[in-house]
Amino acid sequence: MMHAILKIIKNTHRHPVNQALHFIGAPFYAAGLLVILGHFAGIVQQHTTTITTIDLVAGAAMLFAAIAMFVSGHMIEGNVGSTTPVLLFRLLSRKFARYSIAQRIHLLWA
Repeated sequence: MMHAILKIIKNTHRHPVNQALHFIGAPFYAAGLLVILGHFAGIVQQHTTTITTIDLVAGAAMLFAAIAMFVSGHMIEGNVGSTTPVLLFRLLSRKFARYSIAQRIHLLWA
């Protein structure tokens, strides 16, 4: 399974610009997620409303900047359909489509 995942990653990140955008965007993505999670977990150094709001906005800006870099890289490479949200949606929709109607209804109400 891991070999298949690495093969997919290698085949969808061939263009040097796409690789560079992912290399730059990955730390922004991680930092943005950490700042946002830290905000909701209540981990802040100063407990003023202004500072926590700025932290949340900064985290969201980093996260969206990273996503923009990732999508731009895949647009340059010509494989936007291989971005993580698209692949996850395809995987989940295939798994969901395998269930019978009764199972789908049960999943929705569970």
